[in-house]
Amino acid sequence: MHGEYKVPGGKLVVVDVEARDGVLADVRVAGDFFLEPDEAILAIDRALEGAPVDTDASGLAARIDAALPPGTEMFGLTTEGIGVAVRRALAHATDWTDYDWQLIHEPPRPPALHMALDEVLTAEVATGRRPPTLRVWEWGAPAVVIGSFQSLRNEVDPEAAERHGFEVVRRISGGGAMFIEPGNTITYSLSVPAALVQGLSFTDSYAYLDDWVLGALGDMGVKAWYQPLNDIATDAGKIAGAAQKRVVAGEGAVLHHVTMAYDIDADKMTDVLRIGREKLSDKGTRSAKKRVDPLRRQTGLPREAVIERMIGSFRDRYGLSEGRVTEEEMARAKELATAKFSTREWTARVP
Repeated sequence: MHGEYKVPGGKLVVVDVEARDGVLADVRVAGDFFLEPDEAILAIDRALEGAPVDTDASGLAARIDAALPPGTEMFGLTTEGIGVAVRRALAHATDWTDYDWQLIHEPPRPPALHMALDEVLTAEVATGRRPPTLRVWEWGAPAVVIGSFQSLRNEVDPEAAERHGFEVVRRISGGGAMFIEPGNTITYSLSVPAALVQGLSFTDSYAYLDDWVLGALGDMGVKAWYQPLNDIATDAGKIAGAAQKRVVAGEGAVLHHVTMAYDIDADKMTDVLRIGREKLSDKGTRSAKKRVDPLRRQTGLPREAVIERMIGSFRDRYGLSEGRVTEEEMARAKELATAKFSTREWTARVP
């Protein structure tokens, strides 16, 4: 069995392993990391030999930690990362390059339709009727998108939202509120087979699915990192937030979507979002600009150029063909947008 895992902010770890009589055997760890002294790699292999196959990543890391020679130094590598690679091998996890990725980047859509498209397209990936998909959103109107489990009244000031022309919708994933202005926001979704994140914890799957965009930002001169559980941050502040939803139909799929702040009207945001005021107050911060640092300032690039470079980075890494929402998918999404995502029953399901 073969497993691979790129340590967040680090290097690739590759594990080849067999399972015999309920324990690990013939373990070989490799990768493009740096490790001193040389004999440490043999100590890692020996530490994993004989481990029960149901040992979790933390337990495998503990075995390695106990076996490493004194003074061992790792660069781009962690013992937890080795444990994750082992778990992915045992789970027969797939890799990004095992798939033919499709790009959907279409004209602006209404907020409720975007919510529906995420649900429909991810369900199609789960059943195998659609390839893994990167969808870059274009927004047809300003919106506040609240998480699946957030209280509507706690998150949004309805009078301010109406005054500023913001539609309020609820998405199917958890997490916090998204403040959307079409020209100031970059949003994308990844609809991926469950096998891609097999063997990863929920937390690790966020870092794994965010890794490509960290590389894209780095190419634009933005030093960014994954900040657990679901943020992308820089020294100057948060620039993006992610959310996920698991789909269990068919072979299973994961929806991972990210909203990035290209620019921001902080005063308007704190007027519309009630939670924004509380978070800023809790942190003793007067301005949201100190919490969110937009990509416009950090890159100096037009929004369209940032999106183009992000897509180009994904294509260079994993391949990416041009695609579209099919007529059947769009018909189902429009029906769902009307019957679910535009209804008071759904939007206020947590009042």
